[in-house]
Amino acid sequence: MQSIAWLIATWFGCGRWPWGPGTAGSLGALIVAVAGFVWLGFQEPWQMAALAILCTPIGIWASTVTARASGKKDPGVIVVDEVLGQWLTLAAVPAYEWKWILAAFVLFRLFDIVKPWPVRRLESLPEGTGIVADDLAAGVYGALVLLAVRWLNQ
Repeated sequence: MQSIAWLIATWFGCGRWPWGPGTAGSLGALIVAVAGFVWLGFQEPWQMAALAILCTPIGIWASTVTARASGKKDPGVIVVDEVLGQWLTLAAVPAYEWKWILAAFVLFRLFDIVKPWPVRRLESLPEGTGIVADDLAAGVYGALVLLAVRWLNQ
């Protein structure tokens, strides 16, 4: 089970990218999102939020197992948290056009890196919960900004 957890936690190896594994994880999330819309028939962006919510327990489990095996609280190779957070931000795009996808990517990465209040505090939660929770909150912040932009542009 440890190898399955490692595969999920590193998002199929994205976390091994030596220059910005979190960014690589976010890009991996975009690939799955686009594939979901094109090949799986996702019609609505909110379906990404549903996918993120459904996958969160698996991400927490994989993050916990991988962190324990590494001996670190939040090893950089774990990027499933970025995937889940990126999907939450994508849930707020009005259409799957490159401009909205790019905006979702940039906003999520910004909030994930800056970690405004209370995002950083969520890191103190135990094990995989803390690893994943801060990125979910960053994803919500990114989604809220996109929703505000959409509302202002009506």
